[in-house]
Amino acid sequence: MDQLKIAIVVLNYKGLGETLECLESLRRCAKGNYNVEIIVVENGSDDGSVEALSKIKDTHFVANNKNLGFSGGMNSGIRYALKRNADYIIILNNDTIVDKNLVVTLAKSAQSADIVAPKIYFAPGFEFHKDRYKKQDLGKVIWYAGGSIDWKNILGIHTGVDEIDKGQFAKYKEIDFATGACMLIKKEVFEKIGLLDEKYFLYLEDMDFCVRVKKAGFKIKFCPGAILWHKNAVSAGGSGSKLQDYYITRNRLLFAFKYAKPRTKIAVLKQIILQSGDPLKRKALIDFLTFKFGAKQFT
Repeated sequence: MDQLKIAIVVLNYKGLGETLECLESLRRCAKGNYNVEIIVVENGSDDGSVEALSKIKDTHFVANNKNLGFSGGMNSGIRYALKRNADYIIILNNDTIVDKNLVVTLAKSAQSADIVAPKIYFAPGFEFHKDRYKKQDLGKVIWYAGGSIDWKNILGIHTGVDEIDKGQFAKYKEIDFATGACMLIKKEVFEKIGLLDEKYFLYLEDMDFCVRVKKAGFKIKFCPGAILWHKNAVSAGGSGSKLQDYYITRNRLLFAFKYAKPRTKIAVLKQIILQSGDPLKRKALIDFLTFKFGAKQFT
């Protein structure tokens, strides 16, 4: 029997240091009986990333001539992986450090699922509440241990976030929401439902993708034995940044009007209208109402 081929897609946008550290952790990963390739997608950076990443010999390099956002950038890598006949594709944030057994553990778990999500910890020092934890707890603070969708508020909910891992999330189970920070996806999923929706550009594209996955009859499962560490929101300028605030505001509307019940659509729209005294939220609202989806500049 031929080896199963796994492609790992890492997206870089002005994050060369994080990307190089992520790639180094991937090099330490066990490959088992799998044929593993790493695909680095460069998303139009102007900070020397193109020159540096294109010279790395043990990866495949895909260059976009402009910033296509998370969804568009990842789609470039996914298309490349599918053309190279990957059986499984792992999409992975560049601001992560992976455990040496991540790849093989995700792949083995995919025998009974179509998408597999790992357990993700905050990288030490990147916790939401830095003063809450003892030194020995760092690296064991949960960022994601499975996920669900809050349909009332149109948000992706991370199970266990901010909790210290004491083995309370050790069950391999079906979930509704896998985070785009890391998930393994079988090629059959893309063949049936397509790629990430590029209207989102950044944020909530993973939640949208998971809804389409479930509607198509595929299974998403959480695998607690596969782990990595996330430098939370580094690429977006940190939690609560202007960039994050704008895209989440606009994309909650996009998601709600695509999938939610009429009552929820109205509630989310009213909520954001009431917040429109904030210039950023007002801009997000106007862009949604005028169908302007794409990159925005923030100062």
